[in-house]
Amino acid sequence: GLYAIYRKEMGHYFVSPVAYVVVGVFLALSAFFFNYFLAAVMQQAMQMQMQEMEMGMHPNIDVTMEVMRAFFGLLSTLVLFLTPMLTMGVFSEERKRGTMELLMTSPITEIQIVVGKFLASVTLFAIMLLPTAAYLVFIYVHSDPVPPWRLLVAGDVGVMLLGGGLLSLGSFISSLTENQL
Repeated sequence: GLYAIYRKEMGHYFVSPVAYVVVGVFLALSAFFFNYFLAAVMQQAMQMQMQEMEMGMHPNIDVTMEVMRAFFGLLSTLVLFLTPMLTMGVFSEERKRGTMELLMTSPITEIQIVVGKFLASVTLFAIMLLPTAAYLVFIYVHSDPVPPWRLLVAGDVGVMLLGGGLLSLGSFISSLTENQL
């Protein structure tokens, strides 16, 4: 029951162009802003180092943490605006097409329906978030001193949990309406 709902929803995500557009926009924006934040913080660190050398002081800016703080802040904002596109049709499309009655009369419980649809949207979100782990690996490999890997993983897990919460809220709102917009 649960797996059938999950498989059906995953099929809907990858048949419609919405999932591809959302994932593409998310990855393009996150790559652009990661590059932008990295360049800006490195330039700021270089300028501070030059100024502090002239004054005889020791520079103290943690480029890695500044980049990660800015990047995870932006990632959270992107997730806030892009997750509704993933969940806007989860239940409302079922009502619009008239398949909600068929789904509710099938030998599947309501909890299995809700959890199956939620797991499908979380899986798509995890697939969307997975390529951003390359940025964390890049920072980990190219930083000196090496940042604690727990902080990098905690940032990614935090974005995943935020996305899960927003996906559940979006699914709830989708269950209240017939029109996905």
